[in-house]
Amino acid sequence: METIGIVLSVAGRAFRVEDVGLVEELVRGAPMASRAALARAVCEKLGWQRANGRLKVRECRDLLESLERQGLFRLPEKRIGRPAGARTSVPLTLFGAPQRPVEGQLADLTPVRLAMVERAADHALWRELVGRYHYLGFTTPFGAYLRYLVYSGAGRTLGCLQFSSAAWRLAPRDQWIAWSDPVRAEHLGMLVQQSRFLILPWVRVPHLASHLLAVSTRRIVADWQTRFGVRPLLLETMVDAARFRGTCYRAANWIDVGVSSGRGRMDRTHQRHGAAPKRVFLFPLDRRATERLRAR
Repeated sequence: METIGIVLSVAGRAFRVEDVGLVEELVRGAPMASRAALARAVCEKLGWQRANGRLKVRECRDLLESLERQGLFRLPEKRIGRPAGARTSVPLTLFGAPQRPVEGQLADLTPVRLAMVERAADHALWRELVGRYHYLGFTTPFGAYLRYLVYSGAGRTLGCLQFSSAAWRLAPRDQWIAWSDPVRAEHLGMLVQQSRFLILPWVRVPHLASHLLAVSTRRIVADWQTRFGVRPLLLETMVDAARFRGTCYRAANWIDVGVSSGRGRMDRTHQRHGAAPKRVFLFPLDRRATERLRAR
């Protein structure tokens, strides 16, 4: 990749002097616009969008805040809200209350199915279940994402899954792929992160977790390509080794590639290095995944 004239890179896109000048002109020309409105305007002007045509507004806000830190302009004040990355409190309803136990053998639940979360009622249920029963709680993921509710053949709710945009840097993953920065920037969109995996606490069925991993890895390829216009080649996930052993991932043939630095996605200044290291697992979705991800 040609680097002459590049001022900075955000979410895999390089911005040159002329791009930054255009952004500065837009921001200074709309002093009353909100940060969200400015991000949309910049995306439209620069043609910054996903493969399905949706604007990268969330990533563009990172770009604007980066340029503000460099002193190019002042953005409108942020609306008062939760700290970045904070858990969102969710309303507690009878739909998400503990249910009678689901026990027995995996064959008793089949066919286990994944239902993509699209209706408002399903969104509310997914938010509540993850907010109540996942140790990380409910947060809005960075970038693109798809969510699923898991049901037994008899219609019992068994759990929740979320797939979202991959982490920008993840040392064990990048080393396993043998990625340089330019190649990673070019191909990162073909990676997807499993960012939430929840089996509800009253569901106690041997081998259900590894079965769900197998079902979801087959499902996500077509769904992600349909929704976002990109066919994923590799899945990643991070497991808190202090809480879990990752047994179900190993049983489902995911590859343990090492331990992350623990900084988190948004720690640009390395202030949280080692704060919460995670074990990184990968699952190739294509026989030539690594070859294609290394290609220039």
